[in-house]
Amino acid sequence: MPGAFQYKPKFVDIRVRPPKPGETERADDVFALKPGERRCDHPGCSMPAAARAPKSREMMNEHYWFCQPHAAEYNRNWNFFAGMSEGEIKARQEQEQTTGGRPTWDFKASRNSRESATFTKNFARGKGGYQDPFNLFGHGGAHGPGPQAQPARRLGKIERNALADLDLDDNAEGPAIRARYTELVKRCHPDANGGDRSAENKLQRVIKAYQALRKAGMV
Repeated sequence: MPGAFQYKPKFVDIRVRPPKPGETERADDVFALKPGERRCDHPGCSMPAAARAPKSREMMNEHYWFCQPHAAEYNRNWNFFAGMSEGEIKARQEQEQTTGGRPTWDFKASRNSRESATFTKNFARGKGGYQDPFNLFGHGGAHGPGPQAQPARRLGKIERNALADLDLDDNAEGPAIRARYTELVKRCHPDANGGDRSAENKLQRVIKAYQALRKAGMV
């Protein structure tokens, strides 16, 4: 075929790469967020978020924001009854059928209720049956009110799984997370463990977990 009739592409390669972590976005970048958009909460994703998903069974009113592909992946792996026993699952299903999962209260206390027992105990201690948790009337003695229980830390599914990948418990703070991340990277990286590549999968999970915790503001 004569050269004049051969197809000559104008562009050899028109692929556009997403920005690297920490790289400043350009105004003409197709991956740059538009005004009013928020970034996907999935670790390492730079796409705009378009769908939300609950963080965990205990945090149904708090949500992650994902792009459509990561929202679909999160939903495929979502199991509301994960970690519950057969009895807890059955009780939860019965509660959904009767009350729609909403809490209920009794309007009348019996003689064996907690309120009645507290009144009787306070009356026997000379407090007249009333509660004085802040020792305003001097009945608490030198001890005063008892210790206040610390509220449980509320974590979403991504943060909880990330801490598990770093072999940390749910109460781990920023310094402990950074120290464990550095330790695991040194242990799993082929350049630091004599070229052993058997721990590469663990290394990828560790890096992804640290990115997730940093994105959640825990580091």
